[in-house]
Amino acid sequence: MNEILGMASIVVGLAFELFGCLGLVRLPDVYNRLQAATKCVTLGTCGIMFGVFLTFGPTAAGLKALLCIFFVVLTAPVSAHAIARAAHRSGVRLCPGSVVDRYEEDMAARGGDSGSAG
Repeated sequence: MNEILGMASIVVGLAFELFGCLGLVRLPDVYNRLQAATKCVTLGTCGIMFGVFLTFGPTAAGLKALLCIFFVVLTAPVSAHAIARAAHRSGVRLCPGSVVDRYEEDMAARGGDSGSAG
């Protein structure tokens, strides 16, 4: 039974990975692409790793898969935020169809970016 659940989790993870790759190709700007890559690839990788854990159980391979899930969930959102902030600060514009830029509004309200990490 665990093997069936593990394979189902792996298939769902692969589907998320596929959708993330499609988002990288189809979306218009770096910020939308980063959103697709971060969400889909994080969920996809976690689904695949959880399927590995279900398949192998609490063995060395299964525990390593759980550890990989922990690190992916911990690092992917932080790195995506850092990339998006660096792109915005370096002047990469949003696509013309974007409606609002909250980060730009916050910077204008504070009187420009002073270079602080906040």
